[in-house]
Amino acid sequence: MDLPSDSPVRPVPPSPATPAPLHVLEVVGNGIVGGMERCVERLVAGLGGTGDFRFTVLCPSEGDFAERIRAVGGGIGVVPMPEDPPWSSIQMVAAMIAAERVDLVHAHLPNAHLLAGLAARLAGVPAMTTIHGRQVILPDLEIHRLVGSHLSVVCRQSYYHALGLGVDRGRLSLEPNGVDVEAFRPGPRPGDGLRATLGLAPEALLAGFVGRLSPEKAPEVFVRAAALLLQRLPDAHAVLVGEGPMKTQLRDAIAAQGLGARIHVMGGVDDVRPVFHDLDLLVSSSNSEAMPLALMEGMASGLPVVATRVGGVPEIVAHGSTGWLVAPRDYEDLAGRMHQTLTLHELRQRMGQAARTRMERHHRLDEALQRLAERMRLLARPAAAAPSALTVAREPRMAGGTVGGRKTR
Repeated sequence: MDLPSDSPVRPVPPSPATPAPLHVLEVVGNGIVGGMERCVERLVAGLGGTGDFRFTVLCPSEGDFAERIRAVGGGIGVVPMPEDPPWSSIQMVAAMIAAERVDLVHAHLPNAHLLAGLAARLAGVPAMTTIHGRQVILPDLEIHRLVGSHLSVVCRQSYYHALGLGVDRGRLSLEPNGVDVEAFRPGPRPGDGLRATLGLAPEALLAGFVGRLSPEKAPEVFVRAAALLLQRLPDAHAVLVGEGPMKTQLRDAIAAQGLGARIHVMGGVDDVRPVFHDLDLLVSSSNSEAMPLALMEGMASGLPVVATRVGGVPEIVAHGSTGWLVAPRDYEDLAGRMHQTLTLHELRQRMGQAARTRMERHHRLDEALQRLAERMRLLARPAAAAPSALTVAREPRMAGGTVGGRKTR
């Protein structure tokens, strides 16, 4: 019905159309299930169900990772990702970006960065890559300069290293990892868990390494430290939980020392939470880390930690409060801190509680995902981004009250 021109009633203008979900193409250079791949899985699961984002994931092959992405609602595509991708692959991904109306391409690992960056450039959409290591390596830097991609890093060391290499602040941001503090929390020892499998009593002291059994994680350093520890604590045990290329080598080294009944090498597990409940102490002996998920998940589960002082680990572990930091490859100091923590029950309890509190206050997954969501919106749809998000780079807050070299209150 038409209203008279002088009517006090005016038609209500139609509400602006709800924007379509932001379509993000995640390009992942590995098909295994490790820390980086789990970050992608958590991103798809955490933001894909909000209605604001839609995710398609490209990976080099079918397998467990692809199935896990499907299980959390992401689409999957498979494309080979050699270090030097053929032109046909670049064209194919560019055509996919256009046909599927992708708003943003997000890469992980240098081989994926090159393929994604070139395809996005051809298709005329923005690209970003997350640097999961503690430094920006030369291939990522060269690709960034070639295609103009945005670099997202997960720890302060990576951020300032990138600035030192000449990366422009407007193409650089810090989005640290987070941990699901509801899923990972202190709990009782499971009756049918790791200790039952190993035949250990509930009161036996157990230190654990949880992660990939590969050179950068230095599991052999954990084994050497555990061997020293067991000389001083004959009733204690140590366990490595994970898979990787060093598994057989580690088992052989342990057997050669006659410690097969005390240092245990387990395989990977689908759910690591019961493992944390069975441990008394979590140890990270890595040579290189950025912001390791296993360490954060163990701390959220109420475990004290002993970890090497590498990459972003000092941003997670408060030395003397939530655990101890030691120099990389210093297995003697590692063993000493393990002994100190295991033999002082009250210290172990206090550190475990402080570790849990630190994760709750500073490293929550929901907050980490929100920071990343803001960044992706800003890159894909800058005109529609919230004004508060329109800061070109999130500068890291340093201990001692400075931000980007400026004093803060």
